[in-house]
Amino acid sequence: MIKQVVLSFAVAALSVASAATHKIALIDTSVAKGQELKAGNYRMEIKDSSVVIGSGKQSVELPVKVDNTNAKFSRTRVLYNQSEGKYSIQAIEVGGTTTKVTFDSGVKAGGK
Repeated sequence: MIKQVVLSFAVAALSVASAATHKIALIDTSVAKGQELKAGNYRMEIKDSSVVIGSGKQSVELPVKVDNTNAKFSRTRVLYNQSEGKYSIQAIEVGGTTTKVTFDSGVKAGGK
């Protein structure tokens, strides 16, 4: 019985360790992969090739490219592209880490 409990805690710890959770703040209503996110504070859980961005009970999972840079980011930055009055999230640099998540906008070079 004790072995099962210890094993359960070990599995739970590994599943938590495999996904990193960070806090981000959106200064204006933003769009990520077609999903609209209102201005406010969010939690962002980074998985292998996706992120889950949520606030309260609402969350959305989005595909991303996760990169590691050579140097740590000093603070978390949300990088936007503004088009037609909308802020589209292009990338998020995670402060205190070397992690950068990039959202594919679907726009190819030359605007096509």
